[in-house]
Amino acid sequence: MTTLADVLAVLDRLYDPAWAEDWDAVGLVTGDPDQEVRRVLFAVDPMRPVVDEAIDGGFDLLVTHHPLLLRGVNSVAATTPKGRVITDLIRAGVALHVCHTNADNANPGVSDALAAAIGLRDTRPLKAMPAEPMDKVVVFVPVAETQAMLDALAKAGAGRIGDYERAAWSGTGEGTFRPLAGANPTIGTVGDVEVVAENRIEMILPRSRRRAVVEALVAAHSYEEPAYDIYELAALPSERGGGRVGVLEEPLPLAEFARLVAQSLPRTEHGVRVAGDPDRMIGTVAVVGGAGDSEFARVRAAGVDAYLTADLRHHPATEAQAYGEPALVDVAHWASEWPWLVDAERLLLEGLAARGSTVDTHISTLCTDAWTLRI
Repeated sequence: MTTLADVLAVLDRLYDPAWAEDWDAVGLVTGDPDQEVRRVLFAVDPMRPVVDEAIDGGFDLLVTHHPLLLRGVNSVAATTPKGRVITDLIRAGVALHVCHTNADNANPGVSDALAAAIGLRDTRPLKAMPAEPMDKVVVFVPVAETQAMLDALAKAGAGRIGDYERAAWSGTGEGTFRPLAGANPTIGTVGDVEVVAENRIEMILPRSRRRAVVEALVAAHSYEEPAYDIYELAALPSERGGGRVGVLEEPLPLAEFARLVAQSLPRTEHGVRVAGDPDRMIGTVAVVGGAGDSEFARVRAAGVDAYLTADLRHHPATEAQAYGEPALVDVAHWASEWPWLVDAERLLLEGLAARGSTVDTHISTLCTDAWTLRI
């Protein structure tokens, strides 16, 4: 049986809630972690039609990009539209889980899916998040204790690099000391100089695991006073963060690029709006899934030929055009984020399969864009 907790473990690894912006509301909205999950529905918005699709279709879990309850509430009574949605989800036993800006900042995330949909390659974050702060622990142990110390430090969280664990460096040298009165040395005698063949072990660790690693080091070491150092490593940008910058396989005129965008994304009444010379050649592109007119400064700094995003407002767009760079391609908010659903479905299934679990999944094609008619 696959439980909701099993599914959430995979989703939280893919889209860690810690990556969400501090104003956001992500995570589980309704549902019991112990309940069985057989069918999962993915959608952009937890709107009434989507909730009805989940309930009528017998889904156990609805995963959406946008939050249902972004701002604080003091009631979920069924007298309001959102209260009715919460009530109906609970009555039907349908869990609701939100991956919003944590999915925006993931790698791969929302903008990766948008970039892939239009064929961008060699992508990098537009707004890179700092990598998790890292430390390096250095400890000196008698040679015979090296492997036991490596095991203890690895179990506490040190030595993980990408898809590798227990990664370390060691080198042999001499340790020397003189035990003083009151000492209870493991090796040597009080008052005498002792020389011991020791290994120097180095391992990296997330700074959040520093206390656990030091406690494991002290517990595993045979010495009364083990010698060790903790170094804080330099902060580096990560491959996570909002937006993506990439290049097209072949440069295209702006008008043709806009048609490529229209063909690559779901159709909406909003359509595709373009600002710029239709004949201008487009080679490098910045994309932001969702509303992106707050990122113009970063887009200009990236030096791209075109910027693809949603919800561009008049004044930011005209101000951006005053700089002459870049061309603008504006699409519906819902359409810009819908490609992420395909990625999220695939990655969830892969993650569950690695745990020996499986569920039935479906991607909602209901268009929940706000604009329903264009005259």
